[in-house]
Amino acid sequence: MPAVDTPEDPSETPRLAIFPQRPEDRLRLALRRLEDALGEQSQAAQGLRSAIGDLTGTMARLGAGVAGYRCALDVAATEIERALTATRTLQGTADRMMG
Repeated sequence: MPAVDTPEDPSETPRLAIFPQRPEDRLRLALRRLEDALGEQSQAAQGLRSAIGDLTGTMARLGAGVAGYRCALDVAATEIERALTATRTLQGTADRMMG
């Protein structure tokens, strides 16, 4: 008996697309597909708006963090200036005591 090539899995069998023959059926099919595409586009746009909202919130938190970091750097710079002034004063005092 000769071997016959038949797919064992039904999902492997080729599918035929049925294309409507009448113009009004083709139009209905095209409109249905257009509605589906518009629905998908609407969902994608909604997702984009949501992502932009998330990004806006993230950027606001980042801005607040940078502002806090800048404030901390300003405080550190002020403390360094005070320490330098105190060091110079002590150096002057030490120079007078030695000399």
